[in-house]
Amino acid sequence: MTHGVFRHWPNRITAIRFAGAIVLFSIFASWGAPNHEAVVRATSTKIAFWLFVVTALTDYLDGYLARRDNLVSAFGRIADPFVDKVLVLGSMIFLAVMPWSQEWFPAWIIVVVLAREFLVTGIRSYVESKGGSFAADLFGKIKMVVQCLAIGFALGRISFNWEALGIQLVWLSWCTHILVWATLVTSIGSGLSYVFKARAYFAGDE
Repeated sequence: MTHGVFRHWPNRITAIRFAGAIVLFSIFASWGAPNHEAVVRATSTKIAFWLFVVTALTDYLDGYLARRDNLVSAFGRIADPFVDKVLVLGSMIFLAVMPWSQEWFPAWIIVVVLAREFLVTGIRSYVESKGGSFAADLFGKIKMVVQCLAIGFALGRISFNWEALGIQLVWLSWCTHILVWATLVTSIGSGLSYVFKARAYFAGDE
């Protein structure tokens, strides 16, 4: 990883984050195996939680290094949001089909979130084809943070013995519900904000 697009650390971190997402999905898939031992499940939930947290947080690390060292590249601008979407949307899809997490992540909410991503990607491609700039705005970044919190709360709820710490599971459950609904609201809101920003291009006023 010393040549090409991976000669700098920001892009290397992006590649490592992608590998982390694949490992995380492998853990999710193993939970559905009929011979999955309970003790292994208890250990793998903690691994999944911390793997998601580290993979999500390092999104800010590669961006910080790219800006600090003036290493912003075309590859990074494409790969970084791609890995974000793979990590978040992939995790939400798994959480929507696993029996223990379906109550927090109903399939229709995931469909709305996916539709928003397809819409924004299409709008971005169109605007940039016209020579415009379509970088992520504050609303979009808030949406990403809320999505990560929702997934993190869901994974954290089953990963640790919270009741031993005096924390009621019902409280964590309600927090997860609220964060998932906040994910829906911020996804729709940020999608509409991008449509609003691109209205001049749609109207032919570029």
